Amino acid sequence: MAKVELTVNGRKVAREVEGRMLLAHFLREELELTGTHIGCDTSQCGACVVHVDGKAVKSCTMLAAQASGTEVTTIEGLSTGADLHPVQRAFNTHHGLQCGFCTTGMIMASVDIINRYGGALDEATVRAELEGNICRCTGYHNIVKAVLDANAEMHGQTQAAE
Repeated sequence: MAKVELTVNGRKVAREVEGRMLLAHFLREELELTGTHIGCDTSQCGACVVHVDGKAVKSCTMLAAQASGTEVTTIEGLSTGADLHPVQRAFNTHHGLQCGFCTTGMIMASVDIINRYGGALDEATVRAELEGNICRCTGYHNIVKAVLDANAEMHGQTQAAE
């Protein structure tokens, strides 16, 4: 057993877990934060993306014990109360989802992309950066529009109407 102590969505948590427990399973099973989806367990799909110390991580590739001492943000911690995060709002506005299974991972990856690029994003960059997130329902067009729109909002830019 391993003692895991971390901050998740601003709340300190501590648990004894098996040393082999993945962060994705810890979030879902121990903390009941089911917005983090598990689609493949092989780091191929990106449905499990969360932020660990502010960086996007596929939580199926990290042991819960490795996350001890970190700050983790899941989709549940992205918004502030009833106010959606700009990326969540943009996905809603641009219909950047269909079945919704990949959406939480897409949103978390998109926030990371926007934060890393500091406003200097274009369609080709968004598409390249999202290659590690698979959506089986869409052609990514509305997802890319959502990311670009959120990027513009988050960096005080105007987004060209389409």
